Amino acid sequence: MSGVKNNVGRGINVALVNGKTGETLDTKFFDMWGGDVAPFIDFLKSIQDGTIVLMSTYDDGATKLNEEARKLIAELGSTSITNLGFRDNWVFCGGKGIKTKSPFEQHIKNNKDTNKYEGWPEVVEMEGCIPQKQD
Repeated sequence: MSGVKNNVGRGINVALVNGKTGETLDTKFFDMWGGDVAPFIDFLKSIQDGTIVLMSTYDDGATKLNEEARKLIAELGSTSITNLGFRDNWVFCGGKGIKTKSPFEQHIKNNKDTNKYEGWPEVVEMEGCIPQKQD
């Protein structure tokens, strides 16, 4: 992800994937610095059961997040969303209707004393195999 590649937007970037077929259903980004959280909440509420949800932050993904948005993301399996702060790096993969917490999540706090890149935390990367949804 990078602004140079023009493949992200500031805030929380989201990709929805069909849990059975692996088909990409939608991609969006929600500006959590200068934008409004209401469209993000509406988007989260509209996700259908069985959908794989991938999220990542770019620049700031937390300033406009409120309790309702954080709760909806936690219901997708996130455990780090409650601690997500200004300019933290975060990647997450969960699912609508998940019954447990997702093992696919990485979070690095923005901390001026430990940041690797002049005011920015280290890059987070994640890989793994996501199980196909079974009926």
